Amino acid sequence: MYDALLDLPTHLRKRLSSALGSGLIAPPYSQAAVRGSSGITQDIEGVVAALEDLEHLGITGRGAAAWLAMMDEVGSKTPLPDLVWSGPEVPGLHARDTRRVYEELLGSAVHSIWASTYAFFDGPKAFDVLSRRMDAVEELQVTLMLNIERRHGDTSSANALVRRFADRFWTADWPGTRRPSVFYDPRSLEAGRPAGVLHAKAVVKDEDAVFITSANLTEAALDRNIEIGLLVRDRALAASLVCHFRGLIDRGLLSPLPAA
Repeated sequence: MYDALLDLPTHLRKRLSSALGSGLIAPPYSQAAVRGSSGITQDIEGVVAALEDLEHLGITGRGAAAWLAMMDEVGSKTPLPDLVWSGPEVPGLHARDTRRVYEELLGSAVHSIWASTYAFFDGPKAFDVLSRRMDAVEELQVTLMLNIERRHGDTSSANALVRRFADRFWTADWPGTRRPSVFYDPRSLEAGRPAGVLHAKAVVKDEDAVFITSANLTEAALDRNIEIGLLVRDRALAASLVCHFRGLIDRGLLSPLPAA
């Protein structure tokens, strides 16, 4: 309803706010008055309609000006994401490094880590930073979501595949003393063609930072492949992602990995 106002360039929105606050623009709103007092020409019909919607809510004059100012303040506080890359560096272009971001997040968590990856190789190396952080910070709770693959031609039962994965993960892949909670997507183990797999690659640290990336937890993805991701420090986004993961678990769509 208010997209026309939010889509305005900042300087035009400030002019409109000033005109509303000073009374230069007042109900009944007209396109000519709005254009003449603020210099707005883009989507003038939508701007007038949005002002009329605010008027119907009893927001006019200084109230409308304050509403616009608040929108600018909220927008200015919205954190910008950091681009995160793996692969060859491009001279003159700044970008965060995928391995470094992974290690910074996992190695600085205090309360919680939610992490999802499709593939990992060399478990002791892939999970080294996280396991050491868990052992050092007793309060840290870690939830991992991992994919269990049914290899082509393997006719083992789903239970056998899960048990085989769990035995290997707990005895060979996980290097720490404390254990995380681990979940998997059971659809990946359906006989024939899997109905779906857990393909998400993401980390949420302390529900205040989100890293979404194309990179798996493999040496190639972290260091050599061309991979791209976004690091955002946004509590609302972090809470939303954690809520979605929890929903998948609570509904039984992700299953817990048994103990060895």
